[in-house]
Amino acid sequence: MEKQQRQDILTLSWSIHDQVEEAIRTHPASRADENWQEKQRLLMADMALHLLQTALKPGELQKEKLVNNLNAILTLSDDYIENVDLRKVSDSLYDTRK
Repeated sequence: MEKQQRQDILTLSWSIHDQVEEAIRTHPASRADENWQEKQRLLMADMALHLLQTALKPGELQKEKLVNNLNAILTLSDDYIENVDLRKVSDSLYDTRK
């Protein structure tokens, strides 16, 4: 990927990220509400954008950030995927990190 193309994607991702974070901040749901899952999906999108930014950031891949991004996505996804214990998978990311 060309340097300018990478930068264009990162710039666009920050714009989208700002919109998603604003949607999270203004979403009225709390944990007990029926719309809580919708708010969680917004948070999952936010974490996916962070993963995109980590992956495309110039220079060496920051493995600590990668682990944190994956942890957040797996933890949030655990409520949606029933046949795999994603929280356990997420925890294992920290067990193997050196």
